[in-house]
Amino acid sequence: MSQAQAPITILVDADACPVKDEVYRVAERFKAEVRIVSNSPFRIPDHPRIKRVVVDDGFDAADDWIAENADPRSVVLTADILLAERCLKAGAAVLSHNGKPFDAASIGSAIATRAIMEDLRAGMDGIGGGPPPFSKADRSRFLQELDRVLVKLGRG
Repeated sequence: MSQAQAPITILVDADACPVKDEVYRVAERFKAEVRIVSNSPFRIPDHPRIKRVVVDDGFDAADDWIAENADPRSVVLTADILLAERCLKAGAAVLSHNGKPFDAASIGSAIATRAIMEDLRAGMDGIGGGPPPFSKADRSRFLQELDRVLVKLGRG
């Protein structure tokens, strides 16, 4: 099977993913495969194109599985910037759960910002915030961006 004929696969870094239900609906519309990757089992729909991948609880085991299976016919959904970088290098499209795309032009600054924030949090003796609450606007942006990426991949 040529690369263009290979099915599109959505690889979901599932442990903190707030948009799994949306992924299932969009994947059905595009006839895409879905892999829900985590360290512990999640309930998934009973569907032949949706599969659960439970990895061992080793550090970054889910990230490693996703990065090893990412390719130009896959869309990776993650909030993990370092995983996003690995998947971009494999040729995958990468989206955060709020719909923000990661690409070659943005990943460097995202990694730098991550490092700065990590340093700031370390200097605050455990005081920190974390990401803002997930909103309806985030969900809408995610759906629009996932649709855009899948249309693009579908065109080959």
